[in-house]
Parts: sequence; structure tokens; C-alpha cells
Amino acid sequence: MSYVYRDIGLSHYLQFVKDEEGTVIGAFSSDDWDHVKKITNFLQIFYDLTKEVSGSLYVTSNLHFLKIYEVSCYLKQLISSDDDGDDLLGKIASNMKEKFDKYWGSPKKMNKMIFISCVLDPRHKFVSVGFALQMMFGKEEGLILESGVKDYVNLMYGEYVKAFSKDKDSQHSLSSSSSLFENSSSLPSSSSSIVQSIGSLGSFMDDLMKHKAGNTITVKTELQKYLDEANEGETKNFNILSWWKIHSPRFPILAEMARDVLSIPISSVASECAFSTGGRILDSFRSSLTPKLVQTLVCLQDWIRSESQPVSTEEDIDVLEKLEQELVNTSILGD
Repeated sequence: MSYVYRDIGLSHYLQFVKDEEGTVIGAFSSDDWDHVKKITNFLQIFYDLTKEVSGSLYVTSNLHFLKIYEVSCYLKQLISSDDDGDDLLGKIASNMKEKFDKYWGSPKKMNKMIFISCVLDPRHKFVSVGFALQMMFGKEEGLILESGVKDYVNLMYGEYVKAFSKDKDSQHSLSSSSSLFENSSSLPSSSSSIVQSIGSLGSFMDDLMKHKAGNTITVKTELQKYLDEANEGETKNFNILSWWKIHSPRFPILAEMARDVLSIPISSVASECAFSTGGRILDSFRSSLTPKLVQTLVCLQDWIRSESQPVSTEEDIDVLEKLEQELVNTSILGD
């Protein structure tokens, strides 16, 4: 409450402002300041989230889906608190949840990459993805969605296996032809017997491969081995790129897949700012404003916008510029 008495302009403004019922608002009470604290804490979560997903110096795609889940649960919690009598944030949360459901309410419209990137985080895998899906959409639908994500991951992994096999066969073919030409001049006269022995060895290996294929023992793929291993623990400075770099000898195909998927940023804000040529236009007048004066102008703008009869900018632009210039002169004389 002491802030109202320090800011005479605010105290004067509150004596003339009326609420929707026509009652003068007057000075803020302790309950009003409690409400301000609640709204501040509410907005702080979204502020921190915006900063985190807009980063450009670290991987963000692996946390995308979990942040969506976090916002969904937070809004549900606020709406449920509205039922308990605390309707301050309940109405705000209800409106936000309505817009949230339009964008994220249908998992079929979501890009599957947000799930795959979370699966490729060794701290989460399907443990976190499955839990979040069930909490957001219910257990029954969540299990169906999790099964669909697994099919998509297997399908994508299969494409990387094919590409990896083609590259490997190509390298093997080049090395084999190269060694053949290098040793062709030094082949002994009894090369025919060697070729025959190689042919018999090749038939033996074919029989061995057929025998192994018919065996009931199945060989686990990289993806199965990765998912079967225990999840990594949560650490403050965990670097997912370093983890995949260290474990790439064990999971060469998955590491290639992780490199492509994790390179996708959540937000395009950073890249848009980097390539933007517009910039902010600050003339000599605005660049000379002090922080205190900027705060005063912003506050004044909020007051004008809250009037029952909004100020027409086109009609009153001269008056506003004159008022702004007077504030500048007052600030300069005061300094």
C-alpha cells in the first residue's frame, strides 16, 4: 500500500477510475496487492517458459512436448482451484485452456517430431512420453497415442537403417574393387584353386547365415537396446549432444537420427531476429528518454487506453506530442 502514497499520480488516478459496476476503485487494499502477487507468479511461469524455448545456444526440441504437458497441467490446476472459490486466476486459465486446446488439444494434428525428440532424450524416452500422454488425454487414449508414437519411431528408425546400409555397402564395394585392382598383378598362377576355395567358403557362410536366420534367438536392434537401458538421471548441466557423441560408437544409426531430430528448434524467433533487417527505429528524441520517463509514458498510455472514451490518436496526436515534449523538458530540468 505504501507504493500508492509514493506514486501520487497513481493515487490520483485511482480516485476517478470506476469499475464495471460504476464504483470508484480508490486506493488498493491488501487483498488487491495479494491479487497482484498471484498474477505476477502466474505470468512468471510463462515468462520463464518463453525464455527457455526461445534459446538458440542449446537444444530445445527434446523438451518441447514436456513443456506442453507442463502448461496443460498448470492450467487444469488453476481451473480446479476456481471450483474451490479462488476465481482470480480461474477465469484467465479457462480462457487460456480454450485456446490451448484449439492448438494442442488434438494429438493427431501434432507434429510427431515433438514426441520423437523427447524419446531420443536418454533421461526420458517412452517413460516420460507415455506418462505425459496419459495425463493429458486420459489413460485409455494415452496408451493408444503412445503405441502410435512407437510405430512412428520404428518407421523412422527403419529409414535410417536403410540409408546406413546403403552407405555401408557402397563403401565396401569401393574398397573391394580397389583391393582387387591393387593385387591383380601379383596373383599367383594357382589363383584358380584359391578362387575355388573362396567359393566353398562363401557357400559355407551362406549356410551359416540361413541357419542363424532360422534360429529362434533374435538380435536386438540399436533402438531396442537404447530403449531397454535404464534412463539417465536428471542433472543440472546435462548436455544431450555430448551424450550422443560419447555413445555414438554404440548407437551409430540412432546417433545419426538424433543429430537430425535434435537440431530442429522449437521457436523461430532467434533465427528471425538474426536475419531481420528492419530493426528498431529510435530517433534522437526517443533515444534520449530516461528509464523513469519511459516508465511514466508506458503507465500514461495504459491509463489512456483504459478510459471509457478512448483517445483518438489521429485527432489528438499534436496534443500527445506536446505533452510528451513537456515531460521531456521537465525531466531534463529536474536532472
